[in-house]
Amino acid sequence: MSDQLSTLLSEERRFPPSPAFASEAVATQALYDQAAADPLAFWEAEAKRLDWSTPWDSVLEWELPHAKWFSGGQLNVSANCVDRHLAGARRNQAALIWEGEPGDTRTLTYWQLYQEVTRAANALLALGVKRGDRVAIYLPMIPEAAIAMLACTRIGAVHSVVFGGFSAESLRDRINDAQAVCCITADGGYRRGQILSLKRLADEALAGCPSIHSCLVVHRGQGIDPTACPMKEGRDHWWHRSLEAQAPDCEPAAMEAEELLFILYTSGTTGKPKGIVHTTGGYLTQAAATTRHVFDLKDGDVFWCTADIGWVTGHSYVVYGPLANGATVFMYEGAPDWPARDRFWSLCAKHGVTIFYTAPTAIRAFMKWGIEHPAKHDLSRLRLLGSVGEPINPEAWIWYHLHIGRERCPIVDTWWQTETGGIMITPLPGVVTTKPGSATIPFPGMDIELVDTTGTPVARGGGFLTIKSPWPGMLRTIYGDDARYYETYWSRFPGRYFAGDGAKIDADGYWWILGRVDDVLNVAGHRIGTMEVESALVDHPAVAEAAVVGKAHDLKGQAIAAFVTLKEGFTPSPSMRDELREHVAVKIGAIAKPDDILFAADLPKTRSGKIMRRLLRDVAEGRALGDTTTLADPGVVAKLKAEYESLE
Repeated sequence: MSDQLSTLLSEERRFPPSPAFASEAVATQALYDQAAADPLAFWEAEAKRLDWSTPWDSVLEWELPHAKWFSGGQLNVSANCVDRHLAGARRNQAALIWEGEPGDTRTLTYWQLYQEVTRAANALLALGVKRGDRVAIYLPMIPEAAIAMLACTRIGAVHSVVFGGFSAESLRDRINDAQAVCCITADGGYRRGQILSLKRLADEALAGCPSIHSCLVVHRGQGIDPTACPMKEGRDHWWHRSLEAQAPDCEPAAMEAEELLFILYTSGTTGKPKGIVHTTGGYLTQAAATTRHVFDLKDGDVFWCTADIGWVTGHSYVVYGPLANGATVFMYEGAPDWPARDRFWSLCAKHGVTIFYTAPTAIRAFMKWGIEHPAKHDLSRLRLLGSVGEPINPEAWIWYHLHIGRERCPIVDTWWQTETGGIMITPLPGVVTTKPGSATIPFPGMDIELVDTTGTPVARGGGFLTIKSPWPGMLRTIYGDDARYYETYWSRFPGRYFAGDGAKIDADGYWWILGRVDDVLNVAGHRIGTMEVESALVDHPAVAEAAVVGKAHDLKGQAIAAFVTLKEGFTPSPSMRDELREHVAVKIGAIAKPDDILFAADLPKTRSGKIMRRLLRDVAEGRALGDTTTLADPGVVAKLKAEYESLE
């Protein structure tokens, strides 16, 4: 990367921990020192914070590409997330505080959560679900989603959560790949005032799923008519009736540390979703340790991770990590802008949220909507903010710091993946000075290294993000396809896990995630990260959000195409287009000027809010549009295509 192209990431703004925060922080410099001196001893100490029914024989057994952590040890995830908090004051502490989009609320103490989980576990057993069986969970963001996950772990069943925004076809494919025997769904859920009929979609999927023998259906309530929900005789059972028939007590199964805990499907380059396999002991150790240290978790905190439980962030930082630490977790069902654009801040104020963890996509939306929405609410209880899911633009980071954190909350920008199970690169908020846009340094005990195309380590500059040594929460394989596991993650750089992401290490040793390597463009011999150009565009006061892709170019090899959403009050025009191109040139260099800029009211996003850059590349290169079934609004991309073609 040339000096010109390094300009954007040469971030000079620094935010050290305040003395008051640092003096009371959970994590100190000693954590880094201990992990550096003996990584296995560090992870063993973290594992000992959990309750084990049988101690382990060895901390790590490693035969590339397969790792076994805490072999011989036995524990139960649900017992660690619920039972062990019942003996003391936490018994009557809120474990889950939930609010639905229509405004209905529920609170479950740890004792009440225990009763719900054990009844649900017994209901699964009564349906014939056995240890090792796979259970598909297809639910909105309601308490039963967490309860269902914990009930599976209690009896040793393997859950496969499918995001409630996915189609019937996606659900069917995942069920069939896992050969699930039971599906847990709901009659409906809410999104922007509309009722989503999950049971109808589940029925459509289950018609092609011969392995399913039973289906539990949660009645969402709040205006949803249960009589309108068709129930298949012999297969379908109402959740509430099934639980009412069960005792609120179920012995937790003693699970081997390496027994399968869950399968979570993620997109693959071949188009076939990959069933990422996570096991019990190592995963829970990393989820619990990172929650405690990264989020500075303390008694009295109300922890809100805005992710859906259909994604790994919801697994690790809505359910398992916080509950293993005895936290109070807030869950919300609906959209951030329904019925108004201040909904998130209203919820933070109403429920006393202290830790808030969300995605850059959401933060950029908040920027676009304006500062008046958070300004209306008392956010004084917030004490720590987090970012997850993709690199955060420096200016979005600053906006988050100013208008949500009110210049007093540390921001933990976290890099990790479905495959890693938990956070891998992040600042520890009481120790590390942060820079806007940088994930800073690896979490203690993580052996992460940047390499060039030959696999040679790179101390400073750009390269490929790899992991040299096993870590507790790592994926163990791809379900049913171990050869694909090796080929996908371990073959590109022999002896190393390759994350698929490009990154840069700056002069201070801080990590900057540049995104997937196929999002790094080669323009006239210069490597340009799409993240760099997007950050430069978002740095302009008129820009709310930007997505950048490459398109074929006869002279340059690749040219840059940018899709830009302006903030309210700014109008698209040829002069604005020229102004933005020059702004990028100033921020990065003339070589990084977008050849094309298309103004768009909306960008094509999945239902989880992730921009579908693959479809934008289709638009930019004039190809037939690829699969749009996972988009929140499939009409957006067709409109973009028409507008883009009108420019040419």
